[in-house]
Amino acid sequence: MTQDFRQAALDYHAEPIPGKISVELTKPAETQAHLALAYSPGVAEPCRRIAEDPADAYRYTGKGNLVAVISNGTAVLGLGNLGSLASKPVMEGKALLFKRFAGINSVDIEVATEDSESFIETVANIADTFGGINLEDIKAPECFEIEAALVERCNIPIFHDDQHGTAIVTAAGMINALEVQGKRLEDAIITCLGAGAAAIACMRLLISLGARRENIYMLDRRGVIYAGREGVNAYKQEFANHTQKRSLSDALRGADVFVGLSGADLMSTEMLLSMADRPVVFACSNPDPEIRPELAMSVRDDLIIATGRSDYPNQVNNVLGFPFIFRGALDVRARAINEDMKVAAVHALAGLAREAVPESVLKACGVESLSFGPNYIIPKPMDPRLLHRIAPAVARAAVESGVARIPLPADYSPTVPG
Repeated sequence: MTQDFRQAALDYHAEPIPGKISVELTKPAETQAHLALAYSPGVAEPCRRIAEDPADAYRYTGKGNLVAVISNGTAVLGLGNLGSLASKPVMEGKALLFKRFAGINSVDIEVATEDSESFIETVANIADTFGGINLEDIKAPECFEIEAALVERCNIPIFHDDQHGTAIVTAAGMINALEVQGKRLEDAIITCLGAGAAAIACMRLLISLGARRENIYMLDRRGVIYAGREGVNAYKQEFANHTQKRSLSDALRGADVFVGLSGADLMSTEMLLSMADRPVVFACSNPDPEIRPELAMSVRDDLIIATGRSDYPNQVNNVLGFPFIFRGALDVRARAINEDMKVAAVHALAGLAREAVPESVLKACGVESLSFGPNYIIPKPMDPRLLHRIAPAVARAAVESGVARIPLPADYSPTVPG
């Protein structure tokens, strides 16, 4: 990033008023009569109704269109443990994206504790305020324990986007990339560099979609996670492979797929050249990928490459998922976001990339054409069709899997209040 860009980012957050989100009124409050309805004595009526039937909170309050973005700041972007307060700009940014792309009201909450039990208690005690909770920037392995505990205790969707959002968008792009390359997920040899929250969630979801666990080689800072290796936590142990491979070079030799969720410039051109014919490379470390696309393309012309950056084709961007996933979940008052809903989101997102791209998207991206192929395996974030493809797919999956509180209307179209 240039100094000019850094200053522009600071100015964007500071001017004309600090921050990126605000609160708006949805009811008139201009007269004494309005105030009597909005507060005392009129407010007593919905309070009584909700006390009699908690489901009426969805009718008389904004709960059903309200998501909390919650973090303790222990894994902020690629910056590490900056603390809860320093995570606030990211959480506000997530709230902005919820509103911009899916019409969902969102507030950020930063919890100043690194103790998992304290964090869980805090979030569980406020959960009923919201229609859903998006957990964000919480380090592994605590993030797994925190999410599992909150899913168990809360009766609303709890979604750790660093895990599942990344996994859903990655899986959608992967399905399409493998099809373009004439390969099948069921047969693919996959090397995953990284063993944190996103990496584990990505591999779990790929297995749900048909990948074979024995074909996955996961690496952490110490190398390949193999059966019998000491000092491996329970989450990494899930991917311990019976293999003699130990290094990244070993794991990439003959591999069909590379998924990088690790750090910059960790994949050499020699490693890339050792992969199978027509490989798929997802180098998603931000801001600098495991291998730069221009370098990768200079040594192989038969690969498909994706990154986490917007200045290269095939950006793996979580905004393609979470706003629309929550929209669908909220619209049927889902109790959770389960595996069926995640898989539905993957297929909806993957399918959209195979369709003709509207002129409005081309204009927003500053390009003359986009079509399904090596340089277009994932839709663009500015595509207005995302809401109307992903949200209904998620809502239907919620109903069919039994976690929805209300049925899906036959004429359902995603609601975008205000």
